[in-house]
Amino acid sequence: MFASKRITPQGEYTSGIEGPAVDASGNLYVVNFRQRGTIGKVAPGATQSQLFTSLPAGSIGNGIRFDREGRMYIADFKKHNVWVIASGETTPRIYFHSDRFNQPNDLAIAADGTLYASDPRFASPSGGQIWRITRGPDGKGQGKVMSSTRRLGVTNGIDLSPDGTTLYVSESNSRQVWAYRLDGNKLLDPRLIRGFADFEVDGLRTDVDGRIYLARLSAGKIAVIGADGSLEREVPLRGKEPTNLTFGGPDGKTVFVTQKDGGFIEAFRVGRPGREPCLQMPRIC
Repeated sequence: MFASKRITPQGEYTSGIEGPAVDASGNLYVVNFRQRGTIGKVAPGATQSQLFTSLPAGSIGNGIRFDREGRMYIADFKKHNVWVIASGETTPRIYFHSDRFNQPNDLAIAADGTLYASDPRFASPSGGQIWRITRGPDGKGQGKVMSSTRRLGVTNGIDLSPDGTTLYVSESNSRQVWAYRLDGNKLLDPRLIRGFADFEVDGLRTDVDGRIYLARLSAGKIAVIGADGSLEREVPLRGKEPTNLTFGGPDGKTVFVTQKDGGFIEAFRVGRPGREPCLQMPRIC
């Protein structure tokens, strides 16, 4: 376990490689395959990606998530959209749009399909937002900026605790991970989980026990952090610039990492499954 290896060729993805997410069939999806605005797909056991779909002209994806019905959601930081692709389809449709978006970055999804979107303003160290987006009666997303008792920094990686009551958010500027208690559209009781003295932090995911797996851009490592903030281990990687990660594999215990350094995907095995695979495939947990 925790021995990472490259699983796709170097250069398959642009420097904007991001958004890894795995569907219930075990397919891995990553944005910016060959060129910006695309989504690549890696079938279970495959060693090369193939084109899954392209977003409409001008749109560039970042974070991806799947709900229990197999819908894919894509954060489009360029055109201020969240796209949705229905299960079994490849055509993206606008799920939610707002001109109040800075540049939607990453997504987290709750068991009931509620999306949480990090929305950084990289030009300002204190301009970040978090959005809560729910499905309306017409099937379209309805979103609001969440209020917070703490002024947010450059919000980036985002995920939920296994019980869905806590939202974890990494901040690029402070190199910190914060926890918030969720109450509707409110972020309450901010709690610093852990900070780092160097290297930018990026995407994160939680496992079924509440550990936080955090990409440390330029450090070339994934930090494994306990819910109490303890640093359990750091996983060394093949590439030097991990941007994001997700859990997958037939048992939910494979961590896939997107590498800006080299434009490839690498993976390592862990002892416990991720939170998201357990939502999609409860039988494995």
